[in-house]
Amino acid sequence: MIDHGGPALDGEDRYRLLVDAITDYAIYMLDPQGNIVSWNAGASRFKGYEAAEVLGTHFSHFYRPADREGGLPLVALRHAAEEGRFEGEGWRVRKDGSEFWAHVIIDPIREANGNLIGFAKITRDLTERRQAEEQIRKAEQQFRLLVQGVTDYAIYMMDAEGNVSSWNAGAERIKGYLPDEIIGRHFSSFFPEQDRLAGIPARALETARRDGRYESEGWRLRKDGTRFWANAIIDAIRGEDGALIGFAKITRDITEKRDAQEALELAREELFQAQKMEALGQLTGGVAHDFNNLLMVIQASLDLLQRRITPGPEAQSLIDNALQATQRGASLTQRLLAFSRRQDLDFEPVDLWALIRGMTDMLQRSIGPAIVVETRFPLSLPSVRTDPNQMVNALLNLAINARDAMPDGGRLVIGARLETDAARRHPDLGDGPYLCLYLQDEGQGMDQDTLRNAPSPFFTTKGIGKGTGLGLSMVQGLMAQSNGKLVLHSEPGAGTTAELWLPIVEAEPCIKQEHKPMETRPAKVAHLSVLAVDDDPLVLMNTVMMLEDMGHTVCEASSGTKALAFLAERKIDLIVTDQAMPQMTGSQLADVVRERWPHIPIILATGYSELPPEARADLLRLSKPFGERQLEDIIQRAMSGTGRPQRPAYNG
Repeated sequence: MIDHGGPALDGEDRYRLLVDAITDYAIYMLDPQGNIVSWNAGASRFKGYEAAEVLGTHFSHFYRPADREGGLPLVALRHAAEEGRFEGEGWRVRKDGSEFWAHVIIDPIREANGNLIGFAKITRDLTERRQAEEQIRKAEQQFRLLVQGVTDYAIYMMDAEGNVSSWNAGAERIKGYLPDEIIGRHFSSFFPEQDRLAGIPARALETARRDGRYESEGWRLRKDGTRFWANAIIDAIRGEDGALIGFAKITRDITEKRDAQEALELAREELFQAQKMEALGQLTGGVAHDFNNLLMVIQASLDLLQRRITPGPEAQSLIDNALQATQRGASLTQRLLAFSRRQDLDFEPVDLWALIRGMTDMLQRSIGPAIVVETRFPLSLPSVRTDPNQMVNALLNLAINARDAMPDGGRLVIGARLETDAARRHPDLGDGPYLCLYLQDEGQGMDQDTLRNAPSPFFTTKGIGKGTGLGLSMVQGLMAQSNGKLVLHSEPGAGTTAELWLPIVEAEPCIKQEHKPMETRPAKVAHLSVLAVDDDPLVLMNTVMMLEDMGHTVCEASSGTKALAFLAERKIDLIVTDQAMPQMTGSQLADVVRERWPHIPIILATGYSELPPEARADLLRLSKPFGERQLEDIIQRAMSGTGRPQRPAYNG
């Protein structure tokens, strides 16, 4: 240190060595006017001046020009003199013109009597620290801007108790709260009441506190009370000492994703159910066809047995019971074929009130005496267009469902009302008036999930062996084919109402039976040479026996190819052929016969009322199972000309 005068200090040499040894601080003295009177090595290191270059110059030389013009150096000295100390930070200038960020302390030096004799000034270069702080500040600002700029996620902080302490734009968009409306409130405000009562928010914080992280999905509430499906993550924030500071929470609205996923799952389930229905339909159609053939054999055998023996009263009763069973079996196969879509529905105008009156006894027997049936029908109702037999089945299905929902008994109300504006209530219905037939029970009812799935194929809430899950789906299918709609209303404990919406039809004039001309029975035909064709040997045997019993000469063939071989060799008056045969169907056989032997009448025997596209529309059709009377009647029609082809010949 270079001394230019001043009061003598004790231990001067020791003091000089101490000050000159310090290189991280610029330590120097100023006179009362601010001129430099001493300079240490630290000052030379980061200001760039040697002692000889600055001694006697004013310390304002280290300030920026703008700061000097603003009088900052003099303000600092005055403040130090008046307040006893000045401390501050700011930009300073080195000898080479570069700037550094300085931390400055100026202390006044006074004599024992209080006279100011100068100032001690200590300066430290904090440029690196300031740069680091600036980087941290910029990073924090960028992070803050990033968080605030995110609108697809609600990102906010909570204190250790779960109170919201920050709020980003995404949180405002998703949850609907402004920052001043939610900051300070507990985050449990976003949970539905049942979740709060169950303690879910508290468990979420406890899990995050214990494990460092908590993640879940569930319903959350917006400010307006609406719900959304949220994915939420809570991370615990801890200080350097490990103490919990608070929590960071990120919430995303994934309602659309959840809905899309549920829709996909529903579509997959519906596809699976449709495939099951298709497979079941194919199986049912095949079983019904084979069952028809069995019924055909049984019925024909019983008919022939009655003709060839004289049974006693007891035996005749058994035969009659067996014949009635075959009729019931035939009715069952017709339903199975309708279910498998191998039978057309027979649509016609139907008076629903008359239909229900006609099935009252059967309905009451089906549901039992514990259920009281009450009807509510207007005095006059228009007709609807549907299949009456399938409508009976639909009503029985709905009534049995109502019975099962009231195990202890109850009341079943069946009624109807005219709806003139159905399309407004159900946009998928067409314009025009509809008749709403409803069945209302007092049973257990259904929740919304069960109600939504109830018409789905194979869905049932009944116990094992008590339901197939096909009843409502068949009703729904009938309504769809009738251009109507099945609508279900239900609540737990409040019963269920099933509504059948059907379009009305204009009333058709009834032709009284006594005014219809009596149909004359065709004369009995002479003995014929008949070719019977069927791939089932039992059916073929019974058909041959019935034809022979009528007095005809019969040739039999087990396939279409063998039938053509017979026709090429023998004179045939009539062909009775099965439809469903391998390699060549009955309708395909008929096409060949019409081309080669157009004079031969053909009767097509089938259990299907809906024939394949290749089947000829002008063929006489005999429904299986049939008896000798039905066979005789259709032979008379065929030979009287009813079933003969019209010329020119068919060219399809």
